[in-house]
Amino acid sequence: MGFTVYPALDIRGGRVVRLVQGDYARETQYGDDPLPRAQAFADAGARWMHLVDLDAAKAGGYTLAPLLAGIARDTGLRVQTGGGVRGRDDVARILDAGAARVVVGSLAVREPETVIAWLAEFGGERITVALDTRQDEAGVWQLPVHGWTENAGASLDALLPRYVGAGLRHLLCTDIARDGMLSGPNLDLYAHLRALAPGVAVQASGGVRDAADVRDAREAGCAGAVLGRALLEGRLQLADALAVEDVPAAEKAPC
Repeated sequence: MGFTVYPALDIRGGRVVRLVQGDYARETQYGDDPLPRAQAFADAGARWMHLVDLDAAKAGGYTLAPLLAGIARDTGLRVQTGGGVRGRDDVARILDAGAARVVVGSLAVREPETVIAWLAEFGGERITVALDTRQDEAGVWQLPVHGWTENAGASLDALLPRYVGAGLRHLLCTDIARDGMLSGPNLDLYAHLRALAPGVAVQASGGVRDAADVRDAREAGCAGAVLGRALLEGRLQLADALAVEDVPAAEKAPC
């Protein structure tokens, strides 16, 4: 299994932004130029990008179809995107707009049988399940939903095996405590996921600071890493991260 770097753009109100630990009150804006930024990713050699509709993640109703269509048409990037996916028609509409994969987060926690049915209908290569997680005081990995603002009462350890049994191929897992914090990825979490979901392609997300962190994620057996704040702020050059894609994979099982 190869390793993929996913430069990310989070969009709110038409602007590129980053939240800290999913908190909508702790937003930093980076401009209103998402399409040129996506083109810059492609020009740097990226093959994929990760696009998030933050407005929809909170309120429902994916709003980025025109931007998604423009990126897919103009840049050649394969786009993994989500936010506000609530029903089958949302999945179909996002795919029709040009997405290579649709990311399903909150609904994957609240209505797993619905999302399992989508895996069967659309195929495991077209759906990325996002199980973003926060460890509680007892050490249990909980799964907050609704833009990370509500606790669904579900745990990572209880839910993920259901998806593995249903043919899940792609898992995006963010340690919410590290999101936007530039504190490094949680490699212990990804080792835990390797045991829970052998054979699933896991994308590391949250805390990536530099190319060494990207390399660590790869060596931990992850299939990809999502790059957010460090890339936007110039702390990490995309070319340096992409160079990790070309390093021979470690002889380890995927996490």
